[in-house]
Amino acid sequence: MSTAFLCSDELLERFQALDQFLHAHQHLWRPRPFQHLSLPWEAEFPELANWLRSRTLEQAKESDACLANLAAPEPFPELARQAFHLAALGELPCSSALTHPDSFSVDVPGRKLAQIQAFASHLPFARQPRHWVDWCSGKGHLGRWLTQAQQRLTCLEYDPALVESGNQLSLRLGVDAEHLQQDVLAADSDRHLDATRTPVALHACGDLHVRLLQLASSRGCTQLAVAPCCYNRIASTHYQPLSAAAQASQLLLSRDDLALPLCETVTAGARVRRLRDRSMAWRLAFDLLQRQLRNIDQYLPTPSLPGHWFDKPFPQFCEDLANLRNLPSPGSQDWQDLEARGWQRLAEVRNLELLRNLFRRPLELWLLLDRALYLMEQGYSVRLGSFCDYRLSPRNLLLLAERP
Repeated sequence: MSTAFLCSDELLERFQALDQFLHAHQHLWRPRPFQHLSLPWEAEFPELANWLRSRTLEQAKESDACLANLAAPEPFPELARQAFHLAALGELPCSSALTHPDSFSVDVPGRKLAQIQAFASHLPFARQPRHWVDWCSGKGHLGRWLTQAQQRLTCLEYDPALVESGNQLSLRLGVDAEHLQQDVLAADSDRHLDATRTPVALHACGDLHVRLLQLASSRGCTQLAVAPCCYNRIASTHYQPLSAAAQASQLLLSRDDLALPLCETVTAGARVRRLRDRSMAWRLAFDLLQRQLRNIDQYLPTPSLPGHWFDKPFPQFCEDLANLRNLPSPGSQDWQDLEARGWQRLAEVRNLELLRNLFRRPLELWLLLDRALYLMEQGYSVRLGSFCDYRLSPRNLLLLAERP
């Protein structure tokens, strides 16, 4: 496979290769180690399973950043080779860099500003846009950065506080912008799109960016640029394919499956990672406890919990969570041993997840190619590639579409 960005005539071939790979190995990436005491594939590959289970939590964290070079037993190295080969994707061409006074970076977090600048420098449209539409704009930082003299800007945002804040920023910076409160999933959102407008979306989630692709094509937009995010943020229980090729695929993807590309902590700080580790270790320990309390050897989903739950002593955490799930009181337990077993399970889970993580990028590219092929079917010429370094944002892939 080429490591260059992909153009229209290469999209279908890459999609079909990824589809075959993901379908053939779905028994390896669908089961979530967090939910199972043992995984179905462990009987098939006992040497790999034992090797992964013998490693520490620190080893798992170090390995996740260099999966291609992990000296694990087969079939891990061969699967890694195939996964990285199929998911290889180069950088999109750069367009002329936009420059702004320092005042444009006020109120923009540093990482977000760098992402905006990278996005803006990879939009080599054949025709100069006249009117930008910043889809799910927040305060409109992306749209303002893109808007030059003689160009207009419309920012669409659901949160009225962000609309007002964005409007004040645009007025202060002298940008010709209209900030509108708009639910982009509402029936009237298509009124903001037509052939004279160029919609852009940086990290719009799930249904929000899919809605943009559908409306932009139906309303005759000649150009658009979308960097998707959070593919699992959808209203339906299963993924609804967009293109003919994806509709013909045998893959049926659940919301859980769609979350796989997001299972990364590349941009998280040390404190966030520590808190996440503790929350997972405690949940895994509670999973052992709930199997005992229910006398059912099966995972029990627990709701998302606010951070203060993990400030409690571990026994109190388990008591309160059992009460929340209407389970019998844990009573007297060897809490120190149970918590230690939770941390041991976390090390095993994180290492077992390394095999599943090989399929993160292939699945993400499959989803993006479905979007790209859909746009091709709507008459667009499409390019797909990266716009920033992976360490700046794991969601660093950008769809560019342009009609002749």
